[in-house]
Amino acid sequence: MRVVVGCGNLYRRDDGVGIKVIQRLRSALDPLSADIALHDAGTSGMDVIFKARDCRQLIIVDACRTGSDPGAVFRLPGSELELPHTPTLTLHDFRWEHALYAGKQLFGERFPERVTVFLVEGTDFGFGDGLTPPVEGAIPAVLAQVKAALAEAELAP
Repeated sequence: MRVVVGCGNLYRRDDGVGIKVIQRLRSALDPLSADIALHDAGTSGMDVIFKARDCRQLIIVDACRTGSDPGAVFRLPGSELELPHTPTLTLHDFRWEHALYAGKQLFGERFPERVTVFLVEGTDFGFGDGLTPPVEGAIPAVLAQVKAALAEAELAP
């Protein structure tokens, strides 16, 4: 099974880009691709752990804030983003970065080795719905890159 997880909050403007990508993938992927699962994890890292268990490929899509140009798309191996969990008091207390680290600890070989993360540079994370134009404009590029990553895994042993 290949799994794509969109993360974020639809009511925090650009933070919802991961979920918007999942929504668009649902209509853009070949319906015959029975080994691809699409999930909206919201802001729950725990959802990422359990959706990823026993899959052979995991792709995560989320927003980021690095100071780059709004709408910039970054592709990174999940291994570079894993973080041990340090509790805080926010909605993002246990994020997907923590899930990548914890999933390996909890599930060992049952957690995917092939993890790719796509991040989209956001500009507005305030309350409200709808993506800003640069982030909305980045979605076709993200869709193309996610589809390419899924195709790469399909060909891999």
